Amino acid sequence: MRIDLFDFALPPERIAQAPVRPRDAARLLLVPPQGPFREARVRDLPDLLAPGDLLVVNDTRVLPVRFAARRGAARVEITLLKARDPRRWTALAKGARRLRPGDRLLLAEGLEAEVEGRGEGGEVLLRFDREGTSLLEAIRRRGAMPLPPYIRRPEPLAADRIDYQTLFAEREGSVAAPTAGLHFTPELVAALEEAGVGFARVTLHVGLGTFQPVRVADVREHRMHAEWYEVGRATVEAIAKARAGGGRIVAVGTTVLRTLESAADEEGRVRAGSGETDLFVTPGYRFRVVDRLLTNFHLPKSTLFMLVCAFSGYRRMKEAYAFAIAREFRFFSYGDACLLDRQDGRDLPEAG
Repeated sequence: MRIDLFDFALPPERIAQAPVRPRDAARLLLVPPQGPFREARVRDLPDLLAPGDLLVVNDTRVLPVRFAARRGAARVEITLLKARDPRRWTALAKGARRLRPGDRLLLAEGLEAEVEGRGEGGEVLLRFDREGTSLLEAIRRRGAMPLPPYIRRPEPLAADRIDYQTLFAEREGSVAAPTAGLHFTPELVAALEEAGVGFARVTLHVGLGTFQPVRVADVREHRMHAEWYEVGRATVEAIAKARAGGGRIVAVGTTVLRTLESAADEEGRVRAGSGETDLFVTPGYRFRVVDRLLTNFHLPKSTLFMLVCAFSGYRRMKEAYAFAIAREFRFFSYGDACLLDRQDGRDLPEAG
């Protein structure tokens, strides 16, 4: 399956640089299995879902892990990715090829680290001058939110510490926001609950795997980085109850979808527990748990665009994205959303 099958032209002005306010005022594209696309707002979800449906959200919390570090007089942008132990983190470094084991980096005033090793794709292993709670507190105080590169900022904005965090954020560990959850407000949650729509939570700490570019011509050769997830017993019970009552399972974002599919057995029964997932969803994948997907508009040739093509049909999603571009929907992390119905196994691209 060729990577160019998942390409599309996106005018730069369609890339959102800031969220709408209030959050639930974002536009919502409805993509049914057949028929015309319809437009709504995220705040219309209580009328678009049915009593007994279950919204599953990701309660991960983004850490401010980006630093304008210095090695002597040279500047190096560092994004922390994953804690390896109380003192060491894997990080992504722009200009990593110039770094050598033993180099000292000043990440912020009073926060230093030593390069212990280098990996592929710009990854480095850093050993900090402190550990545990002291290190996490320094990261929270000194770091900037790890906004994607298509959100252009001459300097970090204080507002991004709020804007780039979902209403459900509780468990620290992500280096990027589960952006579908950014659209929810307390008022929308209350309206959904009043309409008989339930809520359940999972955790997936978003890492490099979700947003890593696909650098191979054949999609089958791409390998996802593993990300940690957990599904609690209460969520398993809520899913079983919703299904028994005829309700639909609605994933709020691709991270929730990948978590639920990773935690399910062949019969679609979700199991409580935790682990790591490197699930890579491409057209032809057979979904076992999720009935509908609320998600933002994703990058061309990305694993996330491949996922939505698998979920709702390749040609259907190409048409939906063309419609969204023509109607000036806002794309990517701070952009608008779409509500997709599952159509897995149909409308596949040519293998190529």
